Amino acid sequence: MAPPYAPSRSSSLWRAHLRIARFDHWVKNVFVIPGFVFALAIDRHRVETLNWFVPLLGMLAVGLVASSNYVLNEILDAPFDRLHPLKRNRPAAAGEINLPWAWVEWLFLFLCGALLGTALSRPLGVCLAALWVMGIAYNAPPLRLKDIAFVDVLAESANSPIRFMAGWYMTGTTTIPITSLLVSYWMAGAYLMTIKRYAESRDVRSRDLLVQYRKCFRYATERNLLVSIVFYGSLSMLFFGAFMGRYRLEMALAFPPVAMVMASYMALAFKADSAAQRPEGLWCEPWLLAAVALAVAAIGVLLFADLPWLHEVFTPTTAPVGR
Repeated sequence: MAPPYAPSRSSSLWRAHLRIARFDHWVKNVFVIPGFVFALAIDRHRVETLNWFVPLLGMLAVGLVASSNYVLNEILDAPFDRLHPLKRNRPAAAGEINLPWAWVEWLFLFLCGALLGTALSRPLGVCLAALWVMGIAYNAPPLRLKDIAFVDVLAESANSPIRFMAGWYMTGTTTIPITSLLVSYWMAGAYLMTIKRYAESRDVRSRDLLVQYRKCFRYATERNLLVSIVFYGSLSMLFFGAFMGRYRLEMALAFPPVAMVMASYMALAFKADSAAQRPEGLWCEPWLLAAVALAVAAIGVLLFADLPWLHEVFTPTTAPVGR
């Protein structure tokens, strides 16, 4: 095996530094889109005045900051990734990068993304700064939250509401994001992240090697992870229901397809080398993609289509006066 951060040929070195930015992981930025759509549904006059270049450039800014975090992750996790059967082939773990250049790349990507985001909207710039700070808290000592069981999931999934707010402010709205939606989105992220942890624990069957690879597995057993999955999934739907009841009753019809997405994703955790560990591999899961497409279509329609009859169905039952 090559020594850590060994020099390499120029072309190979450039490819390695492109790989540690994980541009293929920009698929995770789909979590920005719901914030954008929900903001337009709440503040509908923005649809007519929206400059569509803003969300497009905003997505680019989010991607650049996310790539900055990925570079930091590659740098600091290289010693641990070498203990993983698949992640040991990552460029940093395999010694294919130049360490000083990697630190420059980390800072450069953040500055490009943050400056672009701030130029589009000051609140968007704040969201991007928060996303970057969370990346540092999650990966870097002395905090390194990823090593603390269960805290690691909550810290990593906090990026979901941050991305939601980034999408929200790409519309140019001045309204504040709805708290119940943010908490629901946070818990949904925790649900997905815990499934990833569960899939990792099943793939690395040696308990000692698993703990060496990621310290949080010292306490995050398969049993605890399964219980946590149910907990986070339940909380997510509870707060989504709170949003529905107060702001958009029509969203009740979106619950079945959303539940189908959650069930389909959970099923992935039981596969060997599960795509739940690799977001770029989710495109090869037809049942999940079909469920996501159905849920997205349902939510997209129900956010803007008013259904008066549904409000009559859900009219609260009251006891007759005097009885």
